[in-house]
Amino acid sequence: MRVKMCGMKTTTMARAAEAAGADYVGFIFAEKSRRYVAPEMAREIARQIHRVKKVGVFVDAPPDEVNAIAARVGLDYVQLHGHESAEMAKASAYPVIKAYRYGDDFSVDAANAYPAELILIDSYVQGAAGGTGMTFRWQEAAREITRVTKPVLIAGGITAENVGEAAEIFHPFGVDVSGGLEENGEKSEEKIRAFMEAVQFDKCAILH
Repeated sequence: MRVKMCGMKTTTMARAAEAAGADYVGFIFAEKSRRYVAPEMAREIARQIHRVKKVGVFVDAPPDEVNAIAARVGLDYVQLHGHESAEMAKASAYPVIKAYRYGDDFSVDAANAYPAELILIDSYVQGAAGGTGMTFRWQEAAREITRVTKPVLIAGGITAENVGEAAEIFHPFGVDVSGGLEENGEKSEEKIRAFMEAVQFDKCAILH
């Protein structure tokens, strides 16, 4: 199971995520987010990490802006976390991760038809694009989400304590975690390590 650690704002924490074994790190370029990072800072951070894939998170940004920031930072993927049309995704010069909020705009048919390499399912909280730290109705959602034909990332309130449950319910391609890595609103190296230890423990339990 892949792990995407999102909301990186410092080189120290991005390096900690890479060292712990994360597969992706995410930079949030939506200025209304408390985890927003300026493209120039993200570029400096990206230069210091080498193995992990770098993802830029955008919310209803113009395609030209998305492509320009992706090129400047050196991203591997762009995550469209708003209500972007398929046409906007097709205008991306980079592979797309499309986020849906379960209970708001999520539709299996729409997800399957959308021109994205990965589909991310987040929680729906009215007025918020994401990053709320709230889980959604996992058991209720599982049967529907298994009909998505693309690789799926499960997001929304994922922590070291419940990542095993998420894996058992969804058997996803991966999980996306942000708030579950934070202490007092900032990323914690201890929580980053603990999260990956929980993921590894879960993998061992499945194998045995």
